Amino acid sequence: MTVPAAGLPARVRIHEVGARDGLQNEKTAVPTAVKAEFVHRLAAAGLTTIEATSFVHPKWVPQLADAEELFPLLADVKAALPVLVPNERGLDRALALGATRIAVFGSATETFASRNLNRTVAESLAMFEPVVARAKEHGAHVRGYLSMCFGDPWEGPVPVHQVVGVAKALLDLGCDELSLGDTIGVATPGHVQALLRALNEEGVATHRIGVHFHDTYGQALSNTLAALQHGVTTVDASAGGLGGCPYAKSATGNLATEDLVWMLDGLGVETGVDLAALTATSVWMAEQLGRPSPSRTVRALSHKE
Repeated sequence: MTVPAAGLPARVRIHEVGARDGLQNEKTAVPTAVKAEFVHRLAAAGLTTIEATSFVHPKWVPQLADAEELFPLLADVKAALPVLVPNERGLDRALALGATRIAVFGSATETFASRNLNRTVAESLAMFEPVVARAKEHGAHVRGYLSMCFGDPWEGPVPVHQVVGVAKALLDLGCDELSLGDTIGVATPGHVQALLRALNEEGVATHRIGVHFHDTYGQALSNTLAALQHGVTTVDASAGGLGGCPYAKSATGNLATEDLVWMLDGLGVETGVDLAALTATSVWMAEQLGRPSPSRTVRALSHKE
């Protein structure tokens, strides 16, 4: 039953991360053909932005070592296909295959920057500077991911001003949009809105901000709703709730795309996503992985059928 609520955007763009952020956390590599089929099914379900893969060194993320083989198989996909690149070498690989949307992955905390990128926050920003500049020279759209925006497993709660400083630095490099990551899932709605207000006060427009919540404490949907009430219209989610973070052991799964769509459908917020088709896709992928989907909506709808 659709019952709209006041103060929400008319439409939300879902940035689907299951094929990259989700599958990179699998203990064993998913066959390239299965990944390609997954992306095609996601697009057929109406998702318009599907993060396809990551051009990182296979030593660090062996599950995505087939980026060169996978990306050409997606040439007919009618959706934007961002790819993650960690450095200039990764950018070269992505551009050589015709990628037009790239993402860099930074940290709001020093400890996570050290563990994930083997650099300080300042050093990681320096590494991204030529990547973003060259990507823009090639006409690519650039997204900046910012991890540990609300809490860090080693440093604890992360001060809002600290997050704002790194966020502005990423945008100053030339990023077109910013994704605020609650990497270990500790955010609560008031904290979300406080960070968004602080970013606005420092000149960061809401339309350039996306949110990326994890459901460790069951807060991903409530945090998303808080962001939507502030005016955010880009939400990261993962089909079937796949994924977490390989460098933060306390991180559990991403917000499930189906759970997000169920809520947005009920609120009358447009997404363009066919929930039944998306659910069928996640059931299919769960079969490929040999385990049930953690998404509550997938379980409810597939059980009902």
